[in-house]
Amino acid sequence: MAKAGTDGGKRSFWRGVPRWARVCTAFGVVLMVLSGAVLVGYEALLSRYEGAVGKGDLFGDEAAGAQERKSDIKGPLNILLVGIDPRKPETPPLADSIMILHVPAGMDRGYLFSLPRDLRVDIPQFPKANFPGRTDKLNAAMSFGSRVPGKNPDAAQGFELLAKTVQQVTGIQRFDAGAIINFTGFKKIVDAMGGVDMNIERDVKSEHLQPDGTARQLKPGGGGYLGPQAEYKKGNAHLNGWQALDYVRQRYPKNGVPDADYGRQRHQQQFIKAMVNQAFSADVVTNPIKLDRVIRAAGQSLIFNGRGYSVVDFAIALKGIRSDSIETIKLPGGGIGTGSAYKGERLLPTAQDFFTAIRTEQVDAFMLEHPDFKQKNS
Repeated sequence: MAKAGTDGGKRSFWRGVPRWARVCTAFGVVLMVLSGAVLVGYEALLSRYEGAVGKGDLFGDEAAGAQERKSDIKGPLNILLVGIDPRKPETPPLADSIMILHVPAGMDRGYLFSLPRDLRVDIPQFPKANFPGRTDKLNAAMSFGSRVPGKNPDAAQGFELLAKTVQQVTGIQRFDAGAIINFTGFKKIVDAMGGVDMNIERDVKSEHLQPDGTARQLKPGGGGYLGPQAEYKKGNAHLNGWQALDYVRQRYPKNGVPDADYGRQRHQQQFIKAMVNQAFSADVVTNPIKLDRVIRAAGQSLIFNGRGYSVVDFAIALKGIRSDSIETIKLPGGGIGTGSAYKGERLLPTAQDFFTAIRTEQVDAFMLEHPDFKQKNS
């Protein structure tokens, strides 16, 4: 491993820190800052990186007087990861990506699955936002829950209602941690790493961007876009920040994603694994300047809540998980209605069997019986 340099004859802050302690890793579209410096007493580094990550009361614990943690982090764990696009401050946020990372008791591997954002669900009442409850698409739960009378919407409060809704759908009684990920911030993370290597499973064209990354022109009167499209050719590719984000957003069959939102879910999961690989690469972990940039970019891109534990605590607890030990899952489902009569998505009954396997710690056995749940090309 290459040694960290010195500055002005001073001893490098990183000298003597083991390789794994320099690693920044990602789960779901979220980088969890792993600084082994906390293990060897570098409190300044811990303060720097922990302070970089946004914090929010994502589960309503603070208002309820949540108890202090009593023991180390132990599995099994369920972590809710929600991706949003930044909007105007006065616009309620929508959950554009909803992922769950399930970590079995052994804490050495994980199962990552997505819930369709258009999943038709019963959203429970939520007095904090004066929301009476209704049946709607899953991504709307965050919007309904975020509303604060007389103030701008609060994404953290919206996350709370979304988490309650996801708990109803999956039967998971409690999430051990959660994060809101700013998708646009991912561009900064990828660029800080020097780009990311991905396998493009088929030719895909961008709906919104031109080959140089600028926006395509809207058709007069609406109804689509004009001008050349950015293209992502089948095979191995090195993508910069805007390219990676644009690729994982595509979901229309006309642009090369025949399975629509399910294909987008798969591409997002593939992207997360690619980011993990890149974060663990020698190009990042042996370069303290680049690693510092990645960590700071990650901190600017997420709001994290660990139910009393910090992002560093979780990163250390999950240090044994690598990209090849994360199994990406495709939940079976289909549309409700078509065309103008489309109402959303539904999950097939076997998806509920998968949720039961999570709750009873039987996922390994379930996957042996249902290999079709494994994502392809991941």
